[in-house]
Amino acid sequence: MTRLMKNQKGFTLIELIVALAIASVIGVAATMTAHQVITIPVISNDSNTAINQVRNAVNWINRDALEAQTINDAPGDPQFLELTRTDFDDGEVHTITYSLIGPSDGPKELRRYYDGSETGTLIAQYIDTASCSWNSTE
Repeated sequence: MTRLMKNQKGFTLIELIVALAIASVIGVAATMTAHQVITIPVISNDSNTAINQVRNAVNWINRDALEAQTINDAPGDPQFLELTRTDFDDGEVHTITYSLIGPSDGPKELRRYYDGSETGTLIAQYIDTASCSWNSTE
């Protein structure tokens, strides 16, 4: 019987526990790395989308405000900004209105309406609130 025990090859219990611990650490590290590789670009893309939408909204509002002769910054819900401008060549009056459209308790869309158009132009999405105040130089 002792002759059989000396010739047997295998791992001891301690070696198996150490190997299992090392494999667990490697597995956890691989899982965390894969999770970060998947989630970081999504978070980065969401942030870039939000920043680009804010830039787009500021660009449109700035452009319209520079051309406006009158600015009403509290026309009523859901409208939060109304601008009026007159064409120099034909004297025609145009109204540009910015409104937040959507459910009262969820994200909304910022839309720009030109001369009372029904659909408006989508400027930004997923906005919770918006406000506007204007300092007049008159």
